[in-house]
Amino acid sequence: MARNPAAPQALIVGAGTGLSAAFARQLSPAGYAVHLAARNPAKLELLAAETGAELHPLNGTDAEGTSALIDSLPGDLRVACYNPSARLRGPVAELDPEAVRKAVEITAYGAFVLGQAAAKRMLAQQSADGRLGTILFTGASAGVKGFAHSAPFAMGKFAQRGLAQSMARELHPKGIHVAWVNIDGGIRNASRPERVEAADNPDSMLDPEAIAREYMHLIRQHRSAWSDELVLRPWVERF
Repeated sequence: MARNPAAPQALIVGAGTGLSAAFARQLSPAGYAVHLAARNPAKLELLAAETGAELHPLNGTDAEGTSALIDSLPGDLRVACYNPSARLRGPVAELDPEAVRKAVEITAYGAFVLGQAAAKRMLAQQSADGRLGTILFTGASAGVKGFAHSAPFAMGKFAQRGLAQSMARELHPKGIHVAWVNIDGGIRNASRPERVEAADNPDSMLDPEAIAREYMHLIRQHRSAWSDELVLRPWVERF
């Protein structure tokens, strides 16, 4: 259903049943042909049936695969979002260097892979209002402050944030909106018990639907007031 050359194309890499699903549910009724890429897209079949999304098997660090997927989209790519990240915890002195390398590749290099491929596609497009598309990176507070026993995650998110800043300064004047979103708190997910807050502590975790609405707001922002960075945190989060 997503293969509609007349519709603006939206690609979410690292799609899952939480934030990505919420984003897909808002993109689809807004007229976007949604594409969901994941290592195991079979888990997204119900979401695809609900939103009309097309599923694609993809490793986010696969540069050739990402470029081929974006090249195969039947219409103009207007939204590209990178969600994957890898958490590897432990004391610095005890971390496995190879595991650290892989974690940073998923969080940072994969973001570059999508950002580069999406930028190439968008720069080749045309638009009546000069807006060629939006590239979003899902970040975390680890991209602003590194926490103990979380060096690999901080390395990846700091790099991802720097990538987004550099891309925004380069691509905003060319009509491509780039933004990094700092998700500063846990995201509620009914399929994961540890991701659901206690009944006596409502809205202590980020609602994925609320985050997705902010992503849609970034897509729709007037170019005279584009955000290149957005921080989202629950009302109970301590600064």
